[in-house]
Amino acid sequence: MKKFLAIDTSSKYLTVVVFNEQPFVTFLPDCAMNHSVVLMDAIEETFQKAGIAAKDCDFFVCSVGAGSFTGIRIGISCIKGFALAFQKPVLPVTSFESIAYNTQGNLFSVIDAMHGKYYVCGFDENKKVTKEPCYLSEEETLALRAEGKLCSFEALPFETEKVDVCQGFLQAVLAKADQASEKESLTALYIRKSQAEEALG
Repeated sequence: MKKFLAIDTSSKYLTVVVFNEQPFVTFLPDCAMNHSVVLMDAIEETFQKAGIAAKDCDFFVCSVGAGSFTGIRIGISCIKGFALAFQKPVLPVTSFESIAYNTQGNLFSVIDAMHGKYYVCGFDENKKVTKEPCYLSEEETLALRAEGKLCSFEALPFETEKVDVCQGFLQAVLAKADQASEKESLTALYIRKSQAEEALG
């Protein structure tokens, strides 16, 4: 298996994985949206645990969303910097995949978008997308239960299967590792406009 650095800054948590024959993980459950302050220290700490340096990685990975606009931008900028510095391929992983890869069966990954709205993406048992990422009301989200289970990494106002987003992120990266490419671009998965953009109309 190739060596890699993977980071997820798309929500209040922070996941850093360095793979060197086995995964070495740093997981902070609540960064209070303070990723820019703690990220580089967490990366350095994880490289030390793994016994390799950034230059030894074969590719670099980050979560591209959906999630926090600011957190996603921080993660993408960081990984683009590593990839550019060492001329290595990149691999995008979505937050929806991080949920889906830690459970089985037909499912919908659900992420709280605040104010009674949710980001949702559907997957079949083979992790193929059955419903493209969308922005739904609670009523619309609950209606999907007829087609598959609802899964999330956090407590929501309605019943879902709660999954370990850190382990799901790792499993998604391992499953998609052969898709890392120098031609791949890291583009944020923004399903709706930012609050600032919406204010501008």
